[in-house]
Amino acid sequence: MTAISYDSWVSTPARTVAPRTRLRLTRRGRVVIAVLVALPLVLALISMALNGGGATATSGASTVTTVTVESGQSLWQVASMIAPGSSTADVVSDLIAINNLTSASVHPGQQLIVPDRYVD
Repeated sequence: MTAISYDSWVSTPARTVAPRTRLRLTRRGRVVIAVLVALPLVLALISMALNGGGATATSGASTVTTVTVESGQSLWQVASMIAPGSSTADVVSDLIAINNLTSASVHPGQQLIVPDRYVD
């Protein structure tokens, strides 16, 4: 049998562990990271502002129907002429609202916008 001897001056190499380093960002690096994170948010906000949120109110060709008040006509008479089958009080209320009238008085030659639900 053979004996194996180790001399004291021969040693096995110790395992070296690499020191853990922290990630250190320079000022420029922090600015780059901040810009990269904020860029998609800024682009989304700009696109929504330019697009108006994506809501559209038009559904095709739009026409506005008006009626001209004749001499001696009241708003009540105009309302009953526009929508004979509807409640005249409701039509008068709608005419006041859509035309931004402060009262129910109208004068000859005045043009009133007719709400779409009363147009045939």
